[in-house]
Amino acid sequence: MHACRLLVVLRLVFLSLFLSWRVRNPNLDAPWLWGLSIVSEIWFAFSWLLDQLPKLNPINRAADLVALREKFETASPSNPLGRSDLPGLDVFISTADPEKEPPLVTGNTILSILATEYPVEKLSLYISDDGAALLTFEAMSETAAFARVWVPFCRKHNIEPRNPDSYFAIKRDPTKNKKLPDFVKDRRWIKREYDEFKVRINGLPDTIRRRSDALNARERKLARERSGGSEANAASSGAETKPAVTGTWMADATHWPGTWKVPSPDHSKGDHAGIVQVMIKTPHHDPLYGTPGEHPYLDFTGIDTRLPMFVYVSREKRPGYDHNKKAGAMNALVRASAILSNGPFILNFDCDHYIYNCIAIREGMCYMMDRGGDRVCYVQFPQRFEGIDPSDRYANHNTVFFDGNMRALDGLQGPMYVGTGCLFRRYALYGFPPPRANEYLGLYGQNKRPAPPPRVATSMDADDPSGPTLDMDPDLCAPVKFGNSTMFANSIPVAEYQGRPLADHPGIKNGRPPGALLVPRLPLDAPTVAEAVSVISCWYVYEDNTEWGQRVGWIYGSVTEDVVTGYRMHNRGWRSVYCITKRDAFRGTAPINLTDRLHQVLRWATGSVEIFFSRNNALLATTRLKFLQRIAYLNVGIYPFTSIFLVTYCFLPALSLFSGSFIVQTLNVTFLVYLLLITITLTLLSLLEVKWSGIGLEEWWRNEQFWVVGGTSAHLAAVVQGLLKVIAGIEISFTLTSKSANDDEEDVYAELYVIKWTSLFIPPLTIIIVNLVAMAIGLSRTLYSEIPQWSKLLGGFFFSFWVLAHMYPFAKGLMGRRGRTPTIIWVWSGILAITVSLLWVSISPPDNSTPSSGGIEI
Repeated sequence: MHACRLLVVLRLVFLSLFLSWRVRNPNLDAPWLWGLSIVSEIWFAFSWLLDQLPKLNPINRAADLVALREKFETASPSNPLGRSDLPGLDVFISTADPEKEPPLVTGNTILSILATEYPVEKLSLYISDDGAALLTFEAMSETAAFARVWVPFCRKHNIEPRNPDSYFAIKRDPTKNKKLPDFVKDRRWIKREYDEFKVRINGLPDTIRRRSDALNARERKLARERSGGSEANAASSGAETKPAVTGTWMADATHWPGTWKVPSPDHSKGDHAGIVQVMIKTPHHDPLYGTPGEHPYLDFTGIDTRLPMFVYVSREKRPGYDHNKKAGAMNALVRASAILSNGPFILNFDCDHYIYNCIAIREGMCYMMDRGGDRVCYVQFPQRFEGIDPSDRYANHNTVFFDGNMRALDGLQGPMYVGTGCLFRRYALYGFPPPRANEYLGLYGQNKRPAPPPRVATSMDADDPSGPTLDMDPDLCAPVKFGNSTMFANSIPVAEYQGRPLADHPGIKNGRPPGALLVPRLPLDAPTVAEAVSVISCWYVYEDNTEWGQRVGWIYGSVTEDVVTGYRMHNRGWRSVYCITKRDAFRGTAPINLTDRLHQVLRWATGSVEIFFSRNNALLATTRLKFLQRIAYLNVGIYPFTSIFLVTYCFLPALSLFSGSFIVQTLNVTFLVYLLLITITLTLLSLLEVKWSGIGLEEWWRNEQFWVVGGTSAHLAAVVQGLLKVIAGIEISFTLTSKSANDDEEDVYAELYVIKWTSLFIPPLTIIIVNLVAMAIGLSRTLYSEIPQWSKLLGGFFFSFWVLAHMYPFAKGLMGRRGRTPTIIWVWSGILAITVSLLWVSISPPDNSTPSSGGIEI
């Protein structure tokens, strides 16, 4: 990395000299052109520096799974039976709308988690259904039933990946490395069972509708009988007949307490009771091995058939309360899981992200249980995607960010939290500071000193496996902080203690004794489940008058709650770890449609603008945040504003060609030398980044292209929306991104060619048309001019071509499969392009000689 740092210094020197030369040599023929270009170039240099500084210390990590097994799962004097001494883990999945997030996709994610390689008795799975849909509930019930054969099948034959939809879609030979003679028979049977499972899931909407229609008809009939036999009798007696309620019914012929198909009071998306349903009970502490003849078709002899605990949760919603979208749903899961299982670690997924590597969780746990791991607040895994078109037209893989920027941050205070695939320390989510935190003083944070200790006193009895007792300050555990649940308050010190590394080395200063987590977990009882229902209520005791969403749990107030939540933890002194596994840890889906992709980028950029204008701005961070980490978070809030200067710069080549001028007076040697040096250093830096991060050159180029496409559309709109929210108080809302389950096997990339109109198309398409028209006019003007200015034409042509090269994926996306671009796009962009072109020519007409006869004159 010494070469990389040297190149950064060299390029910074060249940029400073170049900008100084540009300021001292204005273009008096076109002062506005010169002024716009110099301001943009200064901002580009500043934003490049913000982006480059956090990349100066990248590191690579590797987990030692053998050491983890030897330390936590090997027989020892404190663990004579070799049971697992690993801490408990609660896995969260969030979903909100079964129409946009198909239950089959969610079910496959759940199956991959239930089958992961982690001690069954230590693993618990929770799904948050924020739409409270009966369809999701019954789909999860079907999933739990199918898991009883799918999970043992995966364990028996060591299946990868353990998402059945992905597994059966694999093109390679499924028998490779399979040695058991009954594998082919088992696979054939389980494939048929999975197909039947899919049919049942797909048929649930009709099943629920027919059942509800039948039971609603029965209720109407009973109502008529109770009212006197008929509506005519009721009318003759003058009594008012109460209209029958059109409810949604469960399989046991009771009303669904969540959202009904026909919304009504207490049964709509924003008004329903809280629901907690244990789909799979707490597993037995000891393995339960299959026996011969236990299953009529599959032989699970010697295979552990236990399943992790699986719980369906839908938090209560009532009118008049701000439910805080995903962040509020996640905090409800944190409280409910603390009551039911209280795993000291939490792993969260979006419903379309599944476990692709069944031992990935163990690799993440290596960093939590390592020496100094008690100061790690979360382990972030990179996001990997499937179903992306081979050319990755819109940079959906985003490898420059996940393999470059995030890996570089790992050498500072750790990567940012990016919303999914993150292993949290529960105690850190509760808003507590880390043990042995440091403060970084001085202009650049070069002076480090221990931070003042937190107001927490611990007393630990090594013989008490339930953990320590925390004699906390009353302000830390009072209802104003966490709510009024005594059971929840009692779970906090237990989670803190169980999340500590083993105290088996003098270097571990905050550990627990070996064998402390071997005690069986108690089964759930009715009062415990009732308490879990209580803590997911929306009343003031858990949301309005507590610190949930303010200092505790997922932070409210931003559409990018993930970045803010990670920032708050780093700001308290915690550090995070980036875990890149040899085989992808998790995989998910990404929008390959241009419109969906731009709306996704718009949401991220809008959240960044919100962060910049909030108290979460890194400029207001505490001294516990490292200087370069502060720069990284500052760049998160600033990068959307680059779009203003990027749009300006994309128009400059066209305006140069229209006016016959250029950003400099003449293309002299000094300008070209500076340009060459800056380009060479940037190219060498990019090559070094590609080398140490493992990014392909094509991936790097796609990222550059989409940076321009997104910057001239979504980022610009995000700045406008963010300013409207800050200045005018206009709230911003975004629709949920659809997660489709590719049913079109003939064309899995059909969505890539669908063109959906959005106003985000107008700016980049205008840039394309203006530059094309400018190139034609500039060429004609030069050819028919008595004194051709070839140097200015070549300069304008080169930069216009550079802009168009970056816009190529956008233009290709607008063509569709057969060039079917919506007419409205051409009309709007054509009007804007003509308006801008004529406006500039009117303001700054060319001052060179008049075109000769036959030339083009505007």
